[in-house]
Amino acid sequence: MTDGLIEEVKEVLKTVDDPELPSVSVADLGMVHTIKVVNNQVFVTMVPTFAGCPALDFIKEDVKKAVLELDLVTDCQVEFSFQEKWSTDAITEEGKRQLKKHGIAPPPEDYQPGQQWSVDCPYCGSDYTSMDNVFGPTACRSILYCSSCKNPFEAMKPVVEYIIN
Repeated sequence: MTDGLIEEVKEVLKTVDDPELPSVSVADLGMVHTIKVVNNQVFVTMVPTFAGCPALDFIKEDVKKAVLELDLVTDCQVEFSFQEKWSTDAITEEGKRQLKKHGIAPPPEDYQPGQQWSVDCPYCGSDYTSMDNVFGPTACRSILYCSSCKNPFEAMKPVVEYIIN
C-alpha cells in the first residue's frame, strides 16, 4: 500500500507547477528528492533550484495542498534540503519540452563547469545564438538572442555537480 501511495504522490507532483514557470512541474524540474509515507502521512523532501529562490514558500504550499487532496493522505510535510545539490541534469525530457513551449531554452547537454555555454533557440531551433545578459529575470535564467529569427529568449543556466579529481 505504501508503494502505491508513493506512486500516487509522484503523479500528483507532476501537476504542481513551478510558480515562475507555469506548465513546468516541480517533478519535471527535478526538485523532488525523496517521498516517504508513514501511516498515510507523506513526507516530501525537495531540492531548490537556487537557495535564494523567492518562490520556495509558494512551492512548499502548492505541493502540500496537492498531496493532501489524495484520498489516503492524512498529513503532508514538505521541506527543502540544502544538503542535496540540484542540477539541471535532473530536468526531465518533459520538463525540457515544456520549457521550450514557454520560450525558455533548456540548459545545454553535457555541460562542463567553467566552459562557455550556448543553447539552441526555443523558437526556431537555430544554434546561431549569443548571450545577451547572463542575468535574467530569475537567478536560474539568462537572456540570449537568436540571430536567425531575431528573437530574444531566456535560457536555464547550467548547474551541474562539480567533480574534483
